Formats: sequence, structure tokens, C-alpha cells
Amino acid sequence: MSEQKPAERRGFLHALGLAAVAAPAAASAAEEVRADAVPPGTARKEGRSDRTKARYQAGSADVQAFYNTNRY
Repeated sequence: MSEQKPAERRGFLHALGLAAVAAPAAASAAEEVRADAVPPGTARKEGRSDRTKARYQAGSADVQAFYNTNRY
């Protein structure tokens, strides 16, 4: 076995370790896409009236059934 200088061996192992860390990080950054992402052209625009309208109605049948079932 030929003897290498310790500095050369250390440099080689250092480069090998950096490559092992950098490759998966670069691959995950390139493939990162949200599962619920909507293409920009197909997104539904919500108007001011849609954003501010009341959504909870305490007197609705489903809300009353929930409170009657759970005894609140």
C-alpha cells in the first residue's frame, strides 16, 4: 500500500463528505412543490364581499343538530 500524505487524504475525505451532503439538498430543493398548489391562471379570485360575508349561522339546522347531539 502506498503511503499518502495525511493532508491529501483529509482533503479527499472532506470533498467526499461535502458532495454527500450537497447532492440530496440540491435534489430536494429542485423538486419542492406543494401538494395543494394551484396553477396561477386557474386560481379563483375572491372578491371583497366573499371575504367579508358571514359564514357561521347559529340558527342553521346542522349547527343546532351538533349542539343538541353534544349537549352544549
